[in-house]
Amino acid sequence: MKKSGIRQILIFSSLIFLLSVIYFLYVRNTHPAIQENESMIGEIGESLGELGLWGLLFIYARTLFKILLGKGKIAQRILPGHTMKMEIPLFNIVLHFLDRTHVYVGIITIAVILLHISFMGIPMDILFFPAVLALIIWQGLFGLFLSWRYTMAELRKLSYLVHAQLFTGIMIGIFAFFGHLLIDD
Repeated sequence: MKKSGIRQILIFSSLIFLLSVIYFLYVRNTHPAIQENESMIGEIGESLGELGLWGLLFIYARTLFKILLGKGKIAQRILPGHTMKMEIPLFNIVLHFLDRTHVYVGIITIAVILLHISFMGIPMDILFFPAVLALIIWQGLFGLFLSWRYTMAELRKLSYLVHAQLFTGIMIGIFAFFGHLLIDD
């Protein structure tokens, strides 16, 4: 991204949010209410959903932290020329920890979210749910290609570009939010 990276992210986020609101209102007015799964499996699914949310927050906090500190390629694409004037050792330790655990937390988060979706019995005819599922699998597959030792260089380069897109995380968050609003409490 060029100098307008933050503006592009805000425009993209606003557009996705607006389209999601329109689709949410359409589904709310044309589909019957989705009943929450009130079984033991449903309760386990809810707990897994909360755990998955914390995992996603951990993963995207790393990205946000890198952007704020001006570290890594994503920060340079979004905020070219931005660097922290002072190096704080605690921040470097935290960032190093987040970098080392990112892959493991990502794998666990994907598994937990897939279990959440399975246990909740979410209807896939409402587009929010299959979109979140596809985006989670998308992130996981390209993350796998990044960590796989025997990946072709071109595939690894493509995987980095696709996996490191902040846009995917924005879509996951917005679609999951509106999808959960549709579930009857």
